[in-house]
Amino acid sequence: MRLINILLIAFLVAISGCSSNDEKPREDLSEQQIYSRAKEQLKNSNYSAAVSSLQLLESRYPFGPYAEQAQLELIYAHYKAYETEAAVEAASRFIRLHPSHPNVDYAYYMKGLSNFDAGKSIFDRFTSTDKTKRDPGAARQSFSDFSVLLARYPSSEYAPDARARMIYLRNLLARYEVNVANYYFQRQAFLAAANRGRYVVENFQQTPAVADALAVMTQAYMLLEMDQLAEDSFKVLTENYPDSPYIDKNGEFVALYTKKGAKPTWISYMTFGMFGRDEPKEFDSRPKNG
Repeated sequence: MRLINILLIAFLVAISGCSSNDEKPREDLSEQQIYSRAKEQLKNSNYSAAVSSLQLLESRYPFGPYAEQAQLELIYAHYKAYETEAAVEAASRFIRLHPSHPNVDYAYYMKGLSNFDAGKSIFDRFTSTDKTKRDPGAARQSFSDFSVLLARYPSSEYAPDARARMIYLRNLLARYEVNVANYYFQRQAFLAAANRGRYVVENFQQTPAVADALAVMTQAYMLLEMDQLAEDSFKVLTENYPDSPYIDKNGEFVALYTKKGAKPTWISYMTFGMFGRDEPKEFDSRPKNG
């Protein structure tokens, strides 16, 4: 059923794309007419056509009374058309050309929002993917964009949403580091895993991933036979996160890995690895959906 829905949406998107191509702005329209048409297209969610209209307006009337507002509208139209790279470019251009514009905070906000949604498509709303396992480059850039907005325009109407998104991004980036540590465990790169865990603890305090990062450090230092560091990490874990699933009822650490890799299940052990193989073990105490 989900596949059918996705195929249906793809068909509708293709149809809408064709219809938008039929709405190319006429060459004989005035500046006000082009702008009015673009606004109508935005109102009707015909974003690709709005992009064409706004680009025509800017090219034909670069110094007209609607030019600056059209540039702001163009950022939004690109964003709504899932053209996040183009939206970022349009926002950056507006900031460069109009640094003192009364609505330049909007351009900063849209730049951060476009990077926040970079890589997403209309299909993402119908599929569940772990965003913490994606390339974090756009997330880092979005965090930086929102930081600039808050530093320069702390009273902006967009500031509250930017702050909320920065909290989300910080949690996401911390979890990404733990995911990388899990990958290193599977490759038996224990020192690299320990360094990722330590990076989370030092740079992402008060994020949910810190508990797992401490477990990562404990496990990695144990395997590296750095007993004091392992003991110190586990002590911080037990004192701050006593309900961690990596602390058993006797107060001992629940190890996931040995020097030979993930600890085997008893079925795998009894059948010499022929049966009972689990998915790769991961330090991930997040509630499992479903």
